[in-house]
Amino acid sequence: MAKKDVFRVVTRAQDGSLKIRDFHSAEVILNTHSQTGIDDSSTDLDLRGMPIFKGLIGPIPEGKNIVRYESPEVFEAMTKEWATNKPRRRRRAKAPVDAPAVSEWVVPTQTS
Repeated sequence: MAKKDVFRVVTRAQDGSLKIRDFHSAEVILNTHSQTGIDDSSTDLDLRGMPIFKGLIGPIPEGKNIVRYESPEVFEAMTKEWATNKPRRRRRAKAPVDAPAVSEWVVPTQTS
């Protein structure tokens, strides 16, 4: 199991762009947000025991060693964007119209 040692906080800047800040300790985040508990139910076992901060959504896994926290506005926008992006459908190559639907194989027989 990888240890999550980078704490990423994603918020919106005043101009509407994403503001991403990385910290090497959760203690620095405690300067601006109060801790309301710890995660004890994540399916990602590396996130269990990570702090939960008031005013931030998370912890969210991001990569092998990054735990992400997002402001509610960023979380909502990213979730809507993720939900509306549909995967591109692959199309199979179609056989030409004049080609037979089933190809025939001729197996040579041995004559003695």
